Formats: sequence, structure tokens, C-alpha cells
Amino acid sequence: MFADSVDSDIAPSGTLLGLLQRGRGDGTLHALAAPRAEALAALSRCLRRDPRRDWQLEHRSLYYARLHMELNAGLDDIEDHLFCPADLVDTGEERTGLALSVLGHLASYGDRGALLLLRRYAAHGANWQWALDELAVRDDDAGLRSLGPAVLERFPDTPEGDAELAAAVRDAFEPRPWRLWAEDPGRPAQAKRLARARERGSFDRWQRQLRPAGPRPGWSVREVLDWAQDDGPLSHGPADPPARNPRQREAAAARCLAAVAGPEDRPELLAAARYGPDRARAAALRHLAESGDPDALDLIEAAATDPASPPDAPSGTVARAALEAFSRMRGVAALDRARRWARREDALGAAAAAMLACRGGRKDVGPVLAALRRTVRAEGPDSEALWPLVDGVGRLTVRCAAPVLRHVYRETASSQLRGRTARALAATDPSFPAGFAIECLWDCEESTREVAARHATTGDTRVVERLRRLAADPAEEAGVQSAVRGRLGSADPAR
Repeated sequence: MFADSVDSDIAPSGTLLGLLQRGRGDGTLHALAAPRAEALAALSRCLRRDPRRDWQLEHRSLYYARLHMELNAGLDDIEDHLFCPADLVDTGEERTGLALSVLGHLASYGDRGALLLLRRYAAHGANWQWALDELAVRDDDAGLRSLGPAVLERFPDTPEGDAELAAAVRDAFEPRPWRLWAEDPGRPAQAKRLARARERGSFDRWQRQLRPAGPRPGWSVREVLDWAQDDGPLSHGPADPPARNPRQREAAAARCLAAVAGPEDRPELLAAARYGPDRARAAALRHLAESGDPDALDLIEAAATDPASPPDAPSGTVARAALEAFSRMRGVAALDRARRWARREDALGAAAAAMLACRGGRKDVGPVLAALRRTVRAEGPDSEALWPLVDGVGRLTVRCAAPVLRHVYRETASSQLRGRTARALAATDPSFPAGFAIECLWDCEESTREVAARHATTGDTRVVERLRRLAADPAEEAGVQSAVRGRLGSADPAR
């Protein structure tokens, strides 16, 4: 009935590996019931090859750390992964970031070996900044001070090395280790070098502020549109790489247009939105949509349905910008137009259905449900287009959407989408409290565990035991613990 995930790196959802890769609660439950060797092999695969579709958005580290402790897995496999020869050539943080985060959680649970392994990797590993950030919030002052010489040795005592050191100090996510090293009385040469690096970082920041590359006061609408079309960097500075993200430039240009454009500039903006070059046209469309211009919706329709500029093509800047501009509109006219467009089976129809899902009423249930089913069939359970539609059927309490939602919950590789689906199921599926809500208590996403804590039936003995463990776990998020304690303290815990 539905398309399956096309991500070849993710195992089928019915396998132990597939469950663990997705971060599902059933992954932990199945791993604890499986032969230990099989569970360890699946866990190792997840740590060595990060399965997340978006490693900067989705959570897995606490989930894997908890399973690691339950299996008493030891640290040898993580150590082999961190210090394998690939670490010398593959320096991207994606290769080791998940394993380092897992070590950080293990250290928080009191695993001394994990702490020492983090220190060793911070001193000698390629992704040392990540390890240092983990240690910055978990290690004591003495342990962090001992790492200072090894970290500073990474930066040769040359002008290039000093520049790299200044950038590292300036951009550090966790400043605590650098502060301790700069204040270490036992290493005055180190403190002096770090003081110079801090001074240089402050000077570089001051230079960037003095030499902005963007629009200046007094620019005209034409100058802003020309800047939007320009292919140069958004900003420049002594340590800044060029930034060429067209969406950032469009957003900045639209803000500038809002500041400089007056009623007399409307003809020029309308002409740019109809016939201008791609990036200038995109900026003009965004400005007109955000200012509520009466012609904005017609211009958006023309741009989004231009056969020469599909949104998924390399030249689709205008179509993509038109759809994004429409999605940000909040007026009644935009909602009425969305009802006209929602039954289209193209990108404009999908954007219209998403708007109805977010802002529509009961009379919009049909188009939203149809768009949900159509998207799952055509694009599978991992499509980003599902996110607002899943939220919408939950918000509108579309109970007949429950079968599709259950399919998305089982199959999607995105733990964020699965969490949204769990919230929608809580509103639409009467079987959720005694079904998926129970496994959600072991889910990798804190928001999903919070939904489970509020809805899972306590008639199942596993639920009460899990709620108590979450309430006592110092690594659990505050929102989850608040929901858990509310359930445990309820006068009517059964559901």
C-alpha cells in the first residue's frame, strides 16, 4: 500500500538493527531480549555508522548510552572505532561525534573508563574539539588542565598556527577548558599564548564589524536587488570562509527591502518579482509576500508553476522561494487561496495542504488527509513534506488517519518525524496508550518520551517501572521528569 524507505543504510524496521537505527523504544526492548552477541553487534554498527538522517537534529547518544550500560558492553569497541587508522584521514566530526557523545553520557553515569577515553581522544584524536566539549561539562578542573599542553601542541608556533589557535579559542562551543588553560599558574608560557590568541580573536571580530559586506544605509531598492543577485559572499573577514547560501541572501535582502522600500517602489518590485533574475526575483517575492501585497499570491502561483523552474531543479530558485514565501503568509487571503490550491498534485498543492494542516479548520480535513495519504504513497515515510501534514491531522483530530500514522511511525527513519507522529496518534488513535505509547517510554527523543509519559497506560507493569527509572535518572530531561512525576503522583494512574 505504501512506499518503503529508500535509504539503503537503514535496515528494515522489523529487524533489531533497524529498530536501533531508528531509535525506537522497541529497539532497546528487543536488544535486551536478544542474544547478547547479536545485540552488541547491532549497537556497534549504530555507533560506527551514525544512522541519523540529520545528525545535528536527531538524538541517539543517550539512547545508545543507556543500552550500552544495560548490555555491559565495555569500551573496547568504541576505542577501536575512535582510534582506527581512518581517524587519520577522515577528520569529519560525523564519523566519531556519536561515539564521543555516548562516552560523554557514560562518563556522566560515573564510568571512569569513558572519561579517560575521552581525555585520550581529546589529546590525540582528529575530532578533538567534540571530545573537549564533552569533557568541558563533565570533567574536573585538574583533568581539563592536564589536556592544555597536548591541545596547544596541535597549533604550531607560527603565524598560521597562531591564526588557527585564535579561531579555535574564538569559536569554542564550551569556553571552560580554554579559560582554565589561560589561567593555569603552572604554565605561564601557555597562558601568555592564549592571551594573545584571545586578543587576536577580539580584533578579528572588531574588523568584521567595521567592514560589513552587506547593504549600507541609504541603499535604494535597485541596489538591494542587485546585491541579492550578486554571487559574492554574504560577509567577509580575516577568518571567515565565503558564504554563498542563496536562502540567507534572499532573507537578508527581503529585510533590507522592508526597510528601504516605499509605496513609490512598488512598480519596480512587481517587475522584479515577475521578470527579474532568479535571486533578485526571489527576494522581491519574499518581500511582497511578507508585506501582504495584493498581487503577491498571483505572483507566487506564476513562479511556483513555471515549468522552466521546478523547485527540485538546480535552476529552481524562484519556484522554491515562491513556495517558501507562501508558507510564511498568515492572512485570510492566503488561507483562502490554499483551499483553492490544496487539491493540486504538484509542489504548490503540497504547500497549500501544509498551510491548511497548520492553520485550517474542520472543513479542511479532507484535503489535508488526502495530501497525507498521497505523500506517503508517492514519497514514502521519510518525506519532509509529511511533517506539517502529520501535525495537522493530529491538530484536527482526524481519527481515520490513524492507520497511515501507524505506518509512518513504524517505518520512518527520522526520529523527529516519529515523535510528531506519536503526538498525532495520541490525539487520533484510542489504542495508542496501550500500544505505541509504551515503547515510546524508551524512545531516543526526549519529546517522544514526554508524550509517552503523559499517555502510556499504567496497567502494564513495565510502564510503572520505567516511569520510576526515568524519574530517578539524572540524565533525563526536565520535561520528561515533570511528566513522569505528574503521572506517578496522579490519584488515578491507570488509563
